[in-house]
Amino acid sequence: MNLSGARLYLVARASIGGRPLSELVPDLAAAGVDLVQLREKEMEAGDILRAGAPLRDACREAGVAFIINDRPDVALALDADGVHLGQNDLPVQIGRRIVGDAIVGVSTHSEAEIDRASASSQQIDYIAVGPVQETPTKPGRAGTGLELVRYAARVVQVPWFVTGNMNAKTLPDAIEAGARRAVVVRAITEASDPVAAAAQLSEILDEVSV
Repeated sequence: MNLSGARLYLVARASIGGRPLSELVPDLAAAGVDLVQLREKEMEAGDILRAGAPLRDACREAGVAFIINDRPDVALALDADGVHLGQNDLPVQIGRRIVGDAIVGVSTHSEAEIDRASASSQQIDYIAVGPVQETPTKPGRAGTGLELVRYAARVVQVPWFVTGNMNAKTLPDAIEAGARRAVVVRAITEASDPVAAAAQLSEILDEVSV
C-alpha cells in the first residue's frame, strides 16, 4: 500500500465512546482518516484477534489501512495491512520477516532514533516522530518539542507522521515546523463528535501539500 498520500492516522482502542470503532470507520474514512491503528496494550493476543477482525473488515471496505500496534504476529494472523513497532518492540528486521510485504512503521523519539530508522528505510514504510508534547498515551515520556519535527523534515525520506497531543490547536505549529502528516489519538477518540473532529484535522492537513 502506497502511503505517499496518507495524511491522518488514527490510533485507537477497539471502541470509542462505548461504540465499536468498526462502526465508525466508514464515516471516519469519509472525514479523511487514512490509517487506523488498533492499540490495545492490555489485551492478550486472542482478544486482539477477536476485537480486530471486524475492524479489519471495516477498514478494508472503507479503503483505510489497518495497522496493529506492537505485535507482528497478530498483524500476520489478522491479515492486517501492517504493524507499528516501538523502540522496545521487536527489531524492524524481525517484524519485516514476520509480516512480509505488509506495512512496517516505527516510532522515533530522538535524532539518533530517526537516523537509525532512516538507515533502515528499505525495511520500513513510515516513521512516527514525537511525542512533541507529553501525553497520557505515553506516560513518563517527555515531549520532544518541535525541534525534532524540524529535524525530521530535513532528513527523513520516507513518509513520516508527527505525534504527541496533536489536535486542532497544536497541529498548525507542527505543520509550520515541517510536518505534513499526523498521528492523532485523543483529539478524535475523546471528542464528542469523533467524525467532525477528524474532518477538522483533515482540513488543516489538506491546507499544505505533502
